[in-house]
Amino acid sequence: MRKTFLLFVLMVGSVWAQNNATVTPFTGKIQKLAVQPPLTDPAYNLPIDKHSKFLCEATLKNGKTAYFVSVKAMMMVQLHQDYFKKHKLLEDDIKTLYVHDYLSGDKIEASKAVYVFGSRVVGPHGDDLIPLASEEHAKLFELKYGGTKILPFARIDQGLIRYLDM
Repeated sequence: MRKTFLLFVLMVGSVWAQNNATVTPFTGKIQKLAVQPPLTDPAYNLPIDKHSKFLCEATLKNGKTAYFVSVKAMMMVQLHQDYFKKHKLLEDDIKTLYVHDYLSGDKIEASKAVYVFGSRVVGPHGDDLIPLASEEHAKLFELKYGGTKILPFARIDQGLIRYLDM
């Protein structure tokens, strides 16, 4: 009985689909879709759109913007600009760096932010510095996610970035 009912439903559905189908005639022109490759981070080649919580930006001297998946990636490029320009991963020198406050999402200049080191939050490429707009935000962040130190931008150097990238 079940097999008969199923066969009946399939036949009725097939007939209905044939009667209600609309066919668009081929006009002879094939349109090429303009598909842009997704933006990727120059340091780790990770897609930018999948890591919006950690997104960082740099305004270049030529007016364009470069995007990074995290503070660690941004600082790696900042500290080694000549290498990234030589390998055509960065178009021009960096003029200004921007980060997004982890708690509020507000865009702030990287030199004015503070960074939490050693928290339980893991970035897209492992351990990372978490940017926050103020020390108050950093203390709130530490209450929820932990953290070892709150660092100003001036304390971020090549040794710290190398340590985070291990």
